[in-house]
Amino acid sequence: MPELSYDVVGATRPEREVWDERPVGYRRYERTVCVGRGAADWARIGAGVLDWQVKTRSGFAVSPVGGSDYRLTARVGPVTVTESIRVIETVDRAERRGFSYGTLIGHPVSGEEAFVAHRSADGLVWLTIRSLTRPAAGAWRWAFPALLVAQRVYRRRYLRSMGQYSAR
Repeated sequence: MPELSYDVVGATRPEREVWDERPVGYRRYERTVCVGRGAADWARIGAGVLDWQVKTRSGFAVSPVGGSDYRLTARVGPVTVTESIRVIETVDRAERRGFSYGTLIGHPVSGEEAFVAHRSADGLVWLTIRSLTRPAAGAWRWAFPALLVAQRVYRRRYLRSMGQYSAR
């Protein structure tokens, strides 16, 4: 079984409303957007997050490899990039649904990302994205500046993937 490529496993904390992790050596990102309102939107968006729709609607193919491991594939122009990841934690509660995954050795970056749908008492449905990123070891290290640009592009896609009303 491939090994994780980072040392702060579980640090994106998808089960928590407040995220206060700040591990040294990682770029930290968190953004929350309103993506719906009411029970129908909650059902659709909560299920969609758990079904990888944030990734697939953003241009990735998601393939199970076995157990908690997956292969994510994206095309960037003429280049196809394959990312090996492992689901670290899943949350599936009445008001909060989502998961985090960590990078395996060979992934272009090193770290963890979480996608969480949650709803507030006023019926609004929110999507939160969290990530901790650092350069990967090996051949991808030289490409880290370009990968940060690609990461910003994909984050915008993630935030729009389930529909967007407003940011907080």
